[in-house]
Amino acid sequence: MKRLLLILTLLLAPPALAVEPNEVLDDPALEARARELSKGLRCLVCRNESIDESNAELARDLRLLLRERLVAGDSDDAAIDYIVDRYGEYVLLNPRADGANLLLWLAGPAFLVIGLGIGIAFIRGRRNAPQTTPQALSEEEQARLKEIMGQ
Repeated sequence: MKRLLLILTLLLAPPALAVEPNEVLDDPALEARARELSKGLRCLVCRNESIDESNAELARDLRLLLRERLVAGDSDDAAIDYIVDRYGEYVLLNPRADGANLLLWLAGPAFLVIGLGIGIAFIRGRRNAPQTTPQALSEEEQARLKEIMGQ
């Protein structure tokens, strides 16, 4: 029973955040902003993990850079834009839906609609196609079939 409880506790425990104590800002409001913003930034080493959760050295550098920008007086958008300008839009866990990304955001639903349209047209075309009835074999074909079957 104790093992089961231990296993469940470990499995259900929230992941430990990677922010180290020496990174935490003295101002609680700035620290809260930094934590909230870092949840939306991707660790470039770990792929689909935010910099707030990642233990990678690059994630640590990004956390420090973000805090540096906030201490310098940047707004949330300005700090994010600075990091995006430096590392590219891939650093965002939730990419913006503008510019070239708009094409990617709209491509999925567009292909779904196109696929549904093709499927409906195919089904309607099959439904409206003339029904052909199989024709009986001619005498010559029946004789050839008997010869092949060895009768």
